[in-house]
Amino acid sequence: MNPHDESQSFRCVRADAREPGGYRQVLGETKAAFLHTDPPYCLLTRRRKGGDLRDPREHKKIDRNPIVRFETVRDYRAFTEAWMTRAVAHLTPEAPLAIWTNLLGKEPILATARALGFGHLRGEYVWGKRTTDKNANEQLLRVYEVALVLSRTPAPEPRLEDPPTTWAVVGGYDDDSEAARWGNHPHHKPFSVLEPLVRTWSRPGDWVLDPFAGSGSMPAAALRLGRKAACLEVEPEWAERVARRLRETAPPANQ
Repeated sequence: MNPHDESQSFRCVRADAREPGGYRQVLGETKAAFLHTDPPYCLLTRRRKGGDLRDPREHKKIDRNPIVRFETVRDYRAFTEAWMTRAVAHLTPEAPLAIWTNLLGKEPILATARALGFGHLRGEYVWGKRTTDKNANEQLLRVYEVALVLSRTPAPEPRLEDPPTTWAVVGGYDDDSEAARWGNHPHHKPFSVLEPLVRTWSRPGDWVLDPFAGSGSMPAAALRLGRKAACLEVEPEWAERVARRLRETAPPANQ
């Protein structure tokens, strides 16, 4: 794809988010107005019996994918610094960040964002995921990931006429029945979970950047809401799935 062709509604490439090439391919000189992404989570080695495989000689996990396994929070912090430094260079000055993470990833993400000038945590967008634990009167939700919303500037004083900001949503893993169709990615998120974030923190016509596209949930949501999607995915099979999904989701070129 030609990164200078503004008629395109999406651009997706196979690329490592820690390297500059992919960003240049999908954005060229264009700046994205919103970064919305779900990077690999910080996963330490202390696991219950039956967990990850380990190399018995070194007592380390057997690493089948070098960018999704982290032995320490320090490793994860270095990874976060590498990709986020590249990504924010391709954003407009006022662009916010919405970065999904688990509990262990919060501190490295917040510290890195602050160092890059995103010192204002606007809030944590919480996904209460439905579980099968229920009785006649109640159903339990599980929260193990949130989206940190960050900006370079503080939030303006709210006005009485302003619409409310959504900070929590309840939904199941596959409420949109799209997960299996696009590979059952472990970080799949249904449109109903992503829609409030995209609507609140971007506008129609904006470029939305996702350096960790996975199965394409986030760039597909951006397209459905009239935004443009620029995304990277390092794994070849997933990158191909994302490109195919966005081709099917994108509106016709004459619209």
